[in-house]
Amino acid sequence: MTQAANVWIVDDDRSIRWVLDKALSSAGLVTETFDNAADLLHRLERQVPDAVVSDVRMPGMDGLKLLEQLHDDHPELPVIIMTAHSDLDSAVASYQGGAFEYLPKPFDVDEALTLVQRAVAHAREQKASSIELPVSEQATEIIGEAPAMQEVFRAIGRLAHSNITVLINGESGTGKELVAHALHRHSPRASKAFIPLNMAAIPKDLIESELFGHEKGAFTGAAASRHGRFEQADGGTLFLDEIGDMPADTQTRLLRVLADGEFYRVGGHTPVKVDVRIIAATHQNLEQLVREGRFREDLFHRLNVIRIHIPRLSERREDIPRLARHFLASSAEELAVEPKVLKPETAAFMCELPWPGNVRQLENTCRWLTVMASGREVLISDLPPELLSQPQEAPVVSGSWQDGLRAWADQQLGYGAEGILQEAVPAFERVMIMSALKATAGRRRDAARLLGWGRNTLTRKIKELQLDDSGLADDEGDD
Repeated sequence: MTQAANVWIVDDDRSIRWVLDKALSSAGLVTETFDNAADLLHRLERQVPDAVVSDVRMPGMDGLKLLEQLHDDHPELPVIIMTAHSDLDSAVASYQGGAFEYLPKPFDVDEALTLVQRAVAHAREQKASSIELPVSEQATEIIGEAPAMQEVFRAIGRLAHSNITVLINGESGTGKELVAHALHRHSPRASKAFIPLNMAAIPKDLIESELFGHEKGAFTGAAASRHGRFEQADGGTLFLDEIGDMPADTQTRLLRVLADGEFYRVGGHTPVKVDVRIIAATHQNLEQLVREGRFREDLFHRLNVIRIHIPRLSERREDIPRLARHFLASSAEELAVEPKVLKPETAAFMCELPWPGNVRQLENTCRWLTVMASGREVLISDLPPELLSQPQEAPVVSGSWQDGLRAWADQQLGYGAEGILQEAVPAFERVMIMSALKATAGRRRDAARLLGWGRNTLTRKIKELQLDDSGLADDEGDD
């Protein structure tokens, strides 16, 4: 049996101590109460609790000073700060001092209990030396195990020794620039510059100067000559993002550069010769723009030599848990805090969301969770409100899953793939496990029963498939 957690309460208000003591004790927690910080610190010399609940304003040492000392001496000890003075300064001071959470008075007793239980769970995770932190994915250029992303990887691999022009299609936030970077890094031009330019972010009257540079006095404000992006990218790669937003005049000049390999700076009379590989990207349908007369057909064919399509995040849902682990780890490193860990049911819930902002939206969500989620483990309720209010997309099922699998296998074998079971079986098991955990709200014993496995088998599979990095502690107690 798991030993009951020890929670200390310090507040000079006797009634608050009594209410919390009764509520926590009734929930099976062992409590000790103190009416001042000095007594708590003296008791701390003999024992360290699992969590502390402290008022802010007390005679002698106040709660924030106590928090500071506890954080210095026992940084792993979660401290919940209570205050009747629910102002911004108190909240900010509490969090900056390292508080686990800030609890304004008057508080709901059930809410306080839930918060303490989460603090206790956090403390026990900290103490468990066997728990491994999430593995950082920083070394991985692009994360993707979904079949659609494997196609992207194959395309990058095939183009590794090529200088050919590439057009990347994909919605905003799917990672088009990341793919362009990868194409450059794995090309013969890797040692030269990679120069990105977003057409949609530059005023139209400045685009030609940005691309081709200008001579001194070419226009008002041109106090000196300036090299454009083409010259900066000489010998390397020029990435033209949102190419569909390029003005018609600039399209004509770009076409000439692609054809001749030379151009004139704005206001210049001497041709400039460059050796540049072009990688273009757009979220728009360029064929439609051509039909509408908004994009030059000859330029389209110049750019559309090799096309790579980047799938929406909703088309590669099996990648969401691994992407989230990567973004949580990188956000934690950026903010110098401990990485958060998704509970299996949270990962399953996130996999069913529509994600209209694609990978960028997921990255921003993970940064938000790193700052705002209280415990180390991220619960569904910790997600941003706008995600919780979104309707989950119901999967569209057409035909049998066996037919879909057969079509996928035929496609992979047609591409010359080998060892396809090594890709298909883990993906199949991952989907089944996450669906079962979602159906049981994360209860592994019930999920194992739904899958027809023993609980130990499910735990082993979760670890093998890296669906959960939280130590795999059984959340249902002993049998």
